[in-house]
Amino acid sequence: MSLLVVGLSHRSAPVSVLERASLNADAQIKLLQDTVAAEPATEAAVLATCNRIELYADVDKFHAGVAELSTLLAQHSGVGLEELTPYLYVHYEDRAVHHLFSVACGLDSMVVGEGQILGQIKDSLARAQDVHSAGRLLNDLFQQALRVGKRAHSETGIDRAGQSLVTFGLEQLAAGGDVQTWARGKKALVIGAGSMSSLAAATLARAGVTEIVVANRTLDRAERLAQILGEGDDTDVLARAVPMESVPAELTRADVAVSCTGATGLVLTAESIASAVEGRTGRPAARIADAAQPRQTPAASPAAGNDDNCPLDLAAVQPGFSVMGEAAVAGMDAATLEQHAAWAAGGTVDRRDAARRSPEADAELIGALAATAATVGRIPERRRPEPVEQVPRPEPVLFLLDLAMPRDIDAAVHRLAGVRLVDIESLAEASADAPMAADVDQVRRIVSDEVAAFGAALRAAHITPTVVALRTMAADVVASEIARLDGRLPGLDDRHRAEITQTVRRVVDKLLHAPTVRVKQLAAEPGGAGYADALRTLFDLDPETVAAVSRAGESTTQRDRGPA
Repeated sequence: MSLLVVGLSHRSAPVSVLERASLNADAQIKLLQDTVAAEPATEAAVLATCNRIELYADVDKFHAGVAELSTLLAQHSGVGLEELTPYLYVHYEDRAVHHLFSVACGLDSMVVGEGQILGQIKDSLARAQDVHSAGRLLNDLFQQALRVGKRAHSETGIDRAGQSLVTFGLEQLAAGGDVQTWARGKKALVIGAGSMSSLAAATLARAGVTEIVVANRTLDRAERLAQILGEGDDTDVLARAVPMESVPAELTRADVAVSCTGATGLVLTAESIASAVEGRTGRPAARIADAAQPRQTPAASPAAGNDDNCPLDLAAVQPGFSVMGEAAVAGMDAATLEQHAAWAAGGTVDRRDAARRSPEADAELIGALAATAATVGRIPERRRPEPVEQVPRPEPVLFLLDLAMPRDIDAAVHRLAGVRLVDIESLAEASADAPMAADVDQVRRIVSDEVAAFGAALRAAHITPTVVALRTMAADVVASEIARLDGRLPGLDDRHRAEITQTVRRVVDKLLHAPTVRVKQLAAEPGGAGYADALRTLFDLDPETVAAVSRAGESTTQRDRGPA
């Protein structure tokens, strides 16, 4: 097995990088085609979601494969390789299998246990099959990943460990309150009609919103989704479809808007949201004042970054004290103290106040500073920080949930009064400390068991062409010997010839049975790949014959394989 995965996700890269590296459907297809055209790779599949971009490939060289896959990801994402490299992770062979199975179970999701990833894995496999970039390895791997994910959800309570990204986002909009209580009676606008938007619409309908308006660039898809929502047995919601041009007007009516499109640019700008708020309230949407934001610590002056021109005798500074801190003044006179303060601040000293001080006061101050420095190693702040003015934020009149990658809604909306925006970045921050359910451990055990079983099956399958080639060679030997017997005994009747032929075949089969069964068992164990080579060497099998059997098997598998 030579499975390699190179990728980046919300665990390895900031949202800003994930946004820029996102791949639309056409870019994914082109990436697949270029990957299988590259020298190290023979198969390829791309798993691209709102918070991960991963390229899977069957490669014949590890280091060359890593270099090639990383370069291709950079080229097709538009993010430079030097910038992208620090955020990439690499998994190989069994670790790559373990990673995909964990992803399929929701263990690697932003919200642990979410099940939407299974549909995304299925779509990735279908796309690879459409462009014929998935061979036996990736077909088997992704289909097994789907089975493992379904098993995890059916046999454990992993769903309790976290909710879908949609549900989690709505909880954030509700500020920790009950989602159904928050949603009851609200009007919703859903922008997009894909899988994530459909899930959001269905979740809002079940939560109790009274109306859902679906906007999409293809109106037919919006109408189909609206029809499905309106005909649902478990909801009583009014649903209708509108073209994308109607979004600004619908925003003035909506209480909550969810956006998840495949657009490469912003769908909702800060200006459009401000206009919607003004349309709802009749007042311009104010921006949150700078005073309400945390104050930034001023940058240190250039002189404070090193010891150049420091007025202190550095050799006399007590070890462990910072030259930059007042703790370094132990034993220094007032004049040097003032010089040091001026140097550290990069400014000047107002000596008018110093002129009013007496030498006794200076000595007392320096003594107190020195005593404090000797005790705690630093001088406490004598001036209290100025209080930060907290401007109360008004209750939101418009709730926005942005589930797109790259983002659909301008991040500047966070600073608009009367609006609450939850996007992928804020979801990542909110879910960082989410509790893990005990079921996660059980899912991890399932993943480990399935990885071991998949590896064993793969290793056993690896030796099958060699075993088939060996039995084919044995059958050829039997046929050759029977033909030679016919030449030596031309008068042999058909009954005796058939009996002799059957006897020779039984002898060959019995001699080969135990070795071939045992070699399959040994090959399934870790490190068993060498048994195929040993078998080929011992029986002098033609490598091309073995390869031909492998190609024939893969061709049959591809013909018989239906959609995942």
